[in-house]
Amino acid sequence: MREPFEQAVARHGPAVMRVCRAVLLDAADAEDAWSETFLSALRAWPELPASTNVEAWLVRVAQRRAIDVIRRRSRAPLPVESLPEWASTAGGPGADVGLWAEVAALPEKQRLAVAYHYLGGLPHAETAELTGSTPAAVRRAAADGVATLRRTLAPEGADR
Repeated sequence: MREPFEQAVARHGPAVMRVCRAVLLDAADAEDAWSETFLSALRAWPELPASTNVEAWLVRVAQRRAIDVIRRRSRAPLPVESLPEWASTAGGPGADVGLWAEVAALPEKQRLAVAYHYLGGLPHAETAELTGSTPAAVRRAAADGVATLRRTLAPEGADR
């Protein structure tokens, strides 16, 4: 028997938010994708097979909602004035804004591999399927991304 939907949101919500933040980079877009993920999941929840890996399924739904947000943003008109940007109150590994900036600076393949595998908990094979790559290429991209993050985030003089 599957757990109640509210418990699934509480259990897997942080992982879904980490994936949304890493894929979308903009905190507001990530929050939109997170909300849309769980609205979609709520609609599908009654028919979801009991054998489903709920976390992996939610990450896949989040990936699709993130693509929807990207498409929607690409069609939106450009603003004429700059608007103030507020810091997100959810989804970060702690309050370390610097980490998000470093993740955002990674090349896309590395950023997506790190987001789906390390932040979303998906195996390399499923990450490869989501990104249209091979498990070996995803494994390499994730390792390179983590190595870059370790180099850029290591304190001065620390052994690397």
